[in-house]
Amino acid sequence: MADVHSTAVRSYNMSKIKGKDTKPEILVRKYLFSKGLRYRLHNKKLPGTPDIVLPKYKTVIFINGCFWHGHEDCKYYVIPKTRTDWWLDKINRNIEKDKENKIKLTNIGWSIIEIGECELKASVRDATLDSILKKLKLQC
Repeated sequence: MADVHSTAVRSYNMSKIKGKDTKPEILVRKYLFSKGLRYRLHNKKLPGTPDIVLPKYKTVIFINGCFWHGHEDCKYYVIPKTRTDWWLDKINRNIEKDKENKIKLTNIGWSIIEIGECELKASVRDATLDSILKKLKLQC
């Protein structure tokens, strides 16, 4: 099946997808800040360059796009009908890198919180954000 867009249009569309400062990420950051938590962003010295680093709690937060990280049983993880093999390879590489980075972080003593973009949709957002605080309080 051919792509519905030309190569140039597809390239432009893909170039506009952000990796940092996404809407879900900003939503979590504003919530944490409103609760008095202070954090660092995108620490390149840590494996996987976590989206949010809470040094006081030795915890990192990854806010993952459901498509890019192969979030199973999620309506936002739809395998494209064009170049399917290429996309599956790419997504599977992301999943493997995620696993490796989690192991590295755990081995150096960091706790990890992962949030999928679907967990920040309006219907479940409050529960997801509250769960972050609960996980942090357990570590205090």
